[in-house]
Amino acid sequence: MSLETLLLYVPACFALNMAFGPNNLLSVTIGARAGMGMAIAASTGRIVAFAIMIAITAFGLGALLMASGVAFSIVKWLGVAYLLWIGFKLFRAKVDVSELAAAHHPSTFRAYLRQEFLVASSNPKAILIFTAFLPQFVEPSAYWQSFFTLGAIFLVLEVVAIAIYAFVGSRLRGVMRNAWAVRLVDRISGTMMMLFGGALALTHRSA
Repeated sequence: MSLETLLLYVPACFALNMAFGPNNLLSVTIGARAGMGMAIAASTGRIVAFAIMIAITAFGLGALLMASGVAFSIVKWLGVAYLLWIGFKLFRAKVDVSELAAAHHPSTFRAYLRQEFLVASSNPKAILIFTAFLPQFVEPSAYWQSFFTLGAIFLVLEVVAIAIYAFVGSRLRGVMRNAWAVRLVDRISGTMMMLFGGALALTHRSA
């Protein structure tokens, strides 16, 4: 892969990684609740989901999915429903500040891990990125090698973006000792999740 291609791809890719969306909001929320380390660890679910999507796109199934209006609609509405459910759950959450001390419990980690995976895998916009953006930089003469390289770079940059958002969230941990602050963070996060769900509902295949 040429240096010129990488110089174009890396900044454009990182801009997509840093775009504020449901998963990055989740990193902020988890960082605020359980710390930066937990947010980064939980994001493994997102990385696995994205790796699967990249593999699907590499085998050409991503384009097939995008060509199918029914398949796209199923993925989209599952994503909308899940984001609305998470948003409503966060908005209505009644959290005892003392419960935050148990935020590193394995069962809590599994819940965060599952949330990251489901939010990432149920968002057709991610499939759009891998289907419409990434293949533009693939070299036909070295298809598999370049696809693997581009996919690996995307995932590495995604981890960097996760760390940044998790750090931002972790800076809020101090205020999370107050019940009103916990409710405020939950309601802001819940409202934004529901807004993301509403925006996703307006997504069309032509996007």
